[in-house]
Amino acid sequence: MTHELTIALAAAPFIGSFLGLVIDRLPSGRPIIFDRSTCDYCGKTLHWRELIPLLSFILLRGRCRRCNHPLRVFYPLIELAAVVVVISACVAPSGWLFWCSILLGWCLLVLAVIDHRHLVLPDTLTLPLIPIGLLVAYVINPGMIHHHVFGAAIGLFVFVGIARLYALLRDREGLGFGDAKLLAGAGAWLGWDALPGVVLLAACSALAIALLGQAVERQPVATREIAFGPYLAFAFWASWLLGPLAFDH
Repeated sequence: MTHELTIALAAAPFIGSFLGLVIDRLPSGRPIIFDRSTCDYCGKTLHWRELIPLLSFILLRGRCRRCNHPLRVFYPLIELAAVVVVISACVAPSGWLFWCSILLGWCLLVLAVIDHRHLVLPDTLTLPLIPIGLLVAYVINPGMIHHHVFGAAIGLFVFVGIARLYALLRDREGLGFGDAKLLAGAGAWLGWDALPGVVLLAACSALAIALLGQAVERQPVATREIAFGPYLAFAFWASWLLGPLAFDH
């Protein structure tokens, strides 16, 4: 695990820099790989020495080398978040499952930030979680694969039903189909019996943050537009690493 962790930690800031590009460009349809990075303010193309994760931001003191305008802290924060994902994944078993956990965490990080910024969960990221989760579940325990197939189905169709019911009762959309697809991914990775805990943890987290926002901004919770994806992603990740919430009978 020590050797694997060292490699993962060394790669994490660079992966985080790429994840930042995905977050920035995927929602707008911009090319992610074949599009040079530029300063957000003067538009000048950035040199490779200005793109070294974390280090360049520190050496440049957070400013563009050409126009001296303060740079966004977004990329360093995403790079640090990618490192945090690796550290938190240390609770996973070593070997291929450790790397799967890291990749899952990075994917959930991207989904959470995109949904927070744009209120959308891209199909290109949510849908692959379902077959990949089923494959991982099959490799871990082939005899339990039906629990995960059932979990993916429940996650999708039950959440769609909840979204439809919410729209009928409130006469407005409150939950998107992207949330349903993300929950289906959680069902594929965790199994159907973990879904109640995922939804409960996500809902409690969202409510806690909403109430905190209400206290700070003096805006009623009922009028706030809340992206549920980040909380689903957090609950998914926590349940994968630590196990689902247990409900005693």
